[in-house]
Formats: sequence, structure tokens, C-alpha cells
Amino acid sequence: QLQLVESGGGLVQPGGSLRLSCAASGFTLDGYAIGWFRQAPGKQREKVSCISSSGGGTNYAQYVKGRFTISRDNAKNTVYLQMNNLKREDTAVYYCEAARSSCPGAWIGVNYWGNGTLVTVSS
Repeated sequence: QLQLVESGGGLVQPGGSLRLSCAASGFTLDGYAIGWFRQAPGKQREKVSCISSSGGGTNYAQYVKGRFTISRDNAKNTVYLQMNNLKREDTAVYYCEAARSSCPGAWIGVNYWGNGTLVTVSS
């Protein structure tokens, strides 16, 4: 099977932290840029962050700058999204995608994606 599996979501209070994982199964992430996206009920899907295939380039949406950090560990075939100081507005299903793309740059050539992990920020 060739797929991406997201994990690490859950229920946290405002100001709390979570670390999301995006693990590849059946293939290697080497050569792919990875993007994190999220979608809340009734809202458009939005790009949160991305990391280049080499790990040398990253990009963040304005609303998460200074709070979220993306990283990758090719030896573990996994990409992470560390989320700190979470806000109620961060509540959404988070998805990761693997693409033959640049980061920063236009997000094209998506090859794989997962089913998402739910993050709920509430007091």
C-alpha cells in the first residue's frame, strides 16, 4: 500500500500544544516536498505550511507564523508539525500531502495524501 498517515490530533485547551506526524507507508518521502493543510466545517481548505524535499526550505501561513514549526526526518520517513500556543481558530482536520513541488512556490503535482487527523482547541 502507498499512503500517508496523519496522527497526533486531539482535544487541547487554548494555549496548549500538539505535535502532528505524517508518516509514509510503502514508499520513501525522499524527493517529495510535504505540505500541511487544514479544513474546518463550512470553510475552504487552506495551506498551513510546507517543507522542501531537502528540508532546506519552509513556508508558513501568516496566521501560524511564530507558533507552528515544520520539520522532517527522512530516516524515519516522517514529517512533523509542532503546534504551540494553539487558538480556537486552529480547530480543523489537518492533512498532509506529498508533491513533486517546490517550497516556497506553487503547490503542484500532488501524488499522495492521507485521511487527516482532527485538532480541537476548546476550553
